[in-house]
Order: sequence, then C-alpha cells, then structure tokens
Amino acid sequence: MEPFVKITGIVAPLDRANVDTDQIIPKQFLKRVERTGFGEFLFYDWRYQSDGKTPNPDFVLNFPQYAGASILVAAKNFGSGSSREHAPWALMDYGFRAILAPSFADIFYNNCFKNGLLPIKLPEETIRTIMDNAVNQRGFELTIDLENNRIMDKKGFVVEFDVNPFRRYCLLNGLDDIGLTLQHSDDIAAYESKRPTWMCGITL
Repeated sequence: MEPFVKITGIVAPLDRANVDTDQIIPKQFLKRVERTGFGEFLFYDWRYQSDGKTPNPDFVLNFPQYAGASILVAAKNFGSGSSREHAPWALMDYGFRAILAPSFADIFYNNCFKNGLLPIKLPEETIRTIMDNAVNQRGFELTIDLENNRIMDKKGFVVEFDVNPFRRYCLLNGLDDIGLTLQHSDDIAAYESKRPTWMCGITL
C-alpha cells in the first residue's frame, strides 16, 4: 500500500449528502478480481449520460477545472450502503487520495484506511468553506499533512483534524492488514520452524 504522508492537490466539490456505495461504484462493475480498473466507472450514473459513454456536462467531475483532482470534499454520510471495498478502490483508482466530509458511513470509513485512502471528518461549517472555495476558486488546492494532522491552502487557511493513532501509523507507513502481519514475519517463521512436520499445512 502506498504511504500517505503529505499531499497537495486540486479539490473537487461533491455537494451531495448520503452518497452511497452503489452511486460510487454501481454493482454491475464489481466482477473484476483486481483492485484496479474501477476508476473509469466511478460515479458512473452521474458522470455519463444514458448511453453510458457520453460524459454528462453537468456533473462536477467532468468540469475541466477539476481534472486531476486528488481531494474530494463531500456532504454528510458519505459512503453509506454496502460493505464493498470496491468503493475506496474506485476512488483511489480515479486518483483521489483523501475524502473530506462532515461524516462517513462506518464500514466505508474503515475500508478507506485499509486501502490507503484518507477520510477526514471536519465540522460542517469547515466543509462548507472548503466546498465554496473549490467552487469559486479555479484550481483551488489544499495540502493535507498527515504527519502534523493539518490541512492548509496557499492563502492562510489552516485546520487541524483528528485521526486514530493506529490508523495514522498504518497510513504513514503504507501498511495494510497483510503488511502489518508481515512485520512479524521473523516470529512467524520461528514459530513455523518449531512445528512438527506432520502439522505442516494444518491451520489451528
């Protein structure tokens, strides 16, 4: 998993509440076995017109000023719905590294951390300020500094945020569940070397 330490990127505003996982990545695109390739289907029903091919000119991610955005700011309860990890996979594959919102659905929130995507909860008035700046300032960028738990822009805007220390440690070091386990590879190998040969391949 790619470490998240500090990023600077364009902010795309998605001023919609209760965005669920089926809107983030519709169910018909969940047949892939890899984690990659989902970005082109992100917000599919909103990004494209009824033919499924023509970009919808009224959807915010199709606006030229948000091309290459790596930070998404959204309204409350982002990521509600199913437990599918495909939602953070699609957001990451599209190019987003962080999501800012007043609140997130719990399962989606946890899945983000496990896949290298940083979800940040901020007060609604702070989200509104960021949303307005992203709408009114072309090319509006934020810097997210996870080492110092701080968000800032080029004009003096600064806000601090809280992240669970363990989740922060994992993101800073690029550790998913497998990576955490492999940190103990020497202990695992030592344990395995002491097991009787007849137990090899047996899971306790």
